[in-house]
Amino acid sequence: MKGIRIFLAEGFEETEALATLDVLRRGKIDAKTVSTKEEGTLVTGSHGIPVLADMSFSEFLSGLQEEGTGPYDVMIFPGGMPGTRNLAANERLMDLMKRHHALGGTVAAICAAPGLVVSQLDDLEGIRFTCYDGFEEHLLAKGAEYVKAPAVADGTLITGRGAGCAIDFGLKILEHLRGPEAAEAVRRGLMI
Repeated sequence: MKGIRIFLAEGFEETEALATLDVLRRGKIDAKTVSTKEEGTLVTGSHGIPVLADMSFSEFLSGLQEEGTGPYDVMIFPGGMPGTRNLAANERLMDLMKRHHALGGTVAAICAAPGLVVSQLDDLEGIRFTCYDGFEEHLLAKGAEYVKAPAVADGTLITGRGAGCAIDFGLKILEHLRGPEAAEAVRRGLMI
């Protein structure tokens, strides 16, 4: 996969998706949202807020390019219920995530998504992560190390703790993509 994509399933956590998107776009990153619906771009969040994604899942698939995938190509998964369960149950999306990560692409997930989505990756031994309290079990079982922090980056895996940490999560992704100076400039602009 080429580019930076935030995947929105029905019931996603609005703050985690939109604050992350906002931080990335403030940092001059061309991030796009993808509905996990085959057709249609209207996705409703876990708090009943409708969001119009930039593209449907079929549009995403039609533009998919795996050749040359690297750490600056990022698949982002917000948490929220039942959104995270809907992401994890999407076999095509999970297969794409596994292939993306195996090719060297970055995976970023926040809240319940590290525990339900990222845990489907195979190569997690010794990787540091964070997530919403109570969702660490599957990653720990694969040898990953839980860190109680707002956001954690370890190689091509970036994780966030929950909705209140969404800006930190977005800044961690921005730092990964454009460096600490870019992240600090956005942080100052947000008066954090």
